[in-house]
Amino acid sequence: MGSKLLSARQIAFMALGMSIGVGLFLGSASAIQSAGPSVLLAYTISGGIIFLILRALGEMTVHNPVSGSFAAYAHEYLGPYAGFLSSWNYWILMVGVGVAESTAVGIYMKAWFPDVPQWIWVCASIASICALNLLAVRAFGEAEFWFALIKVVTILALVVGGGMMIFAGWGNNGEPLGLANLWQHGGWFPNGISGMLIALPIVAYSFAGVEMIGIAAAEAENPKKTIPRAINSVLWRILLFYVAAIAVILAIYPWNQIGTQGSPFVTTFERLGIREAAGAINFVVITAALSSFNCILFSGARILKKLADEGQAPSMLRKVGSNGIPTRAVFATVACMAFGVLLNFVMPDRAFGYMMSILAFNVAWTWGMIALTYVAFQRRMKRSGIASEFPMPLRKASPAICLLFVAFVLFMLGYHPESRVSLYAGGIWTVALSALYFMANRAAKRDAAEAGF
Repeated sequence: MGSKLLSARQIAFMALGMSIGVGLFLGSASAIQSAGPSVLLAYTISGGIIFLILRALGEMTVHNPVSGSFAAYAHEYLGPYAGFLSSWNYWILMVGVGVAESTAVGIYMKAWFPDVPQWIWVCASIASICALNLLAVRAFGEAEFWFALIKVVTILALVVGGGMMIFAGWGNNGEPLGLANLWQHGGWFPNGISGMLIALPIVAYSFAGVEMIGIAAAEAENPKKTIPRAINSVLWRILLFYVAAIAVILAIYPWNQIGTQGSPFVTTFERLGIREAAGAINFVVITAALSSFNCILFSGARILKKLADEGQAPSMLRKVGSNGIPTRAVFATVACMAFGVLLNFVMPDRAFGYMMSILAFNVAWTWGMIALTYVAFQRRMKRSGIASEFPMPLRKASPAICLLFVAFVLFMLGYHPESRVSLYAGGIWTVALSALYFMANRAAKRDAAEAGF
């Protein structure tokens, strides 16, 4: 039995694989341009709140480790309607991000093979990740561990090498760079407090995906020990992989020059004497996208199977293979992700941006539902008199802090004209899903009445 389950090491790296995607390697520049050095504060605040959201999910998971994670808990503690919306919303998010990540693979493969159409790489990445997800769970987890390890090693190399450049003068003719760039170009808040606040939602989305720890819980070894260990390790990893990496980059380059000459990871490694830095980082970014895509398909298939188990998706999707994999749910999710092949055939230059711009609502919805579900969970635990095995820090204040943060993120989505499309898209599919739910409920009641129940 144990050989079919995920270890603490694999689950922790799966969460890292989801959260350390192409955003850190290439997308951090936009947050830096908005906030300047205060982006470090934005990463710290966002990371802290995401950690609280993860701890809320962790407390519920340790109490009842089930497939479907937060969506299953929304169904149990808030009702079938909340569970239905949460599950389908998250599945839509997984499909959309899967399209975006496979598109990212296509974009970066073009750096090596400019004459090969982008959609071919998208198709190849979808096929390869589908094959990985059909392996036994343990084999899938091991593949994801090595995917994520490549990213981790790259970031550690940046932190160590950059640190030696700052304090020992490596790559700078022996002259230490020091930390003056953190305050010499307009101070800590060059664009004011508002610049940091504008960067908060951008930074927050880079942590999207850590919640998949809960989805993996049902296939974990001894989840009551594995899940707390994996969740508690997330905080220091956020500080190391995000805050330390961005701090090193900000110390080496004036903040207003970052992003103007390509990825800061590439330029930093080139200064350290790694001539093939561009090719190496290209490989790492492709690996980062494949790693995220791997976890996305894993999560999406489990959510879809859980919906089928609860009668909220076609019953044929319940089927599980002899190795414990929900094969039909995997194929159904991949089939919808194949939309990305068409999108990249029609508009290869805009496919990635379109997908990411409309998915921010789904991310905020997921975090908000985890916080709301946790409030209902707390009340039930209090009524039953059961003590929690993995209590959340600041249990009374934390849910309110998390919900206020989610409300702020949604407000910022509406505040910026270019991100409002996410609210429009989110509103449309929430209304559509609600209509489907109530229509299906009415039909089920009518069938029950006709059967005499």
